[in-house]
Amino acid sequence: MAEAVLVVCGLIAVAIGSWRGYAAARSALLPLVREGDPTRTLIETTRPLHARTRVRLVARHVVLALGWLCVAMYGLYLVTAGLEGGW
Repeated sequence: MAEAVLVVCGLIAVAIGSWRGYAAARSALLPLVREGDPTRTLIETTRPLHARTRVRLVARHVVLALGWLCVAMYGLYLVTAGLEGGW
């Protein structure tokens, strides 16, 4: 019974982690693809690289995407542990 619970929970974690990781990675690329307002772009070029809004937004979304992918990998571990049945 515990093996079935591990497999089901693992599959749910894989599905949610993969979906949310993909969504976060897709939203991380959005500020880099679009051009944006020319006036704001000129203002942001005077700031240091780490203080720019687009760079911070991309970094935040990349960290979120990696976190969700870690959840998905943990789900794969749960599925493997549940299928082995070594509990």
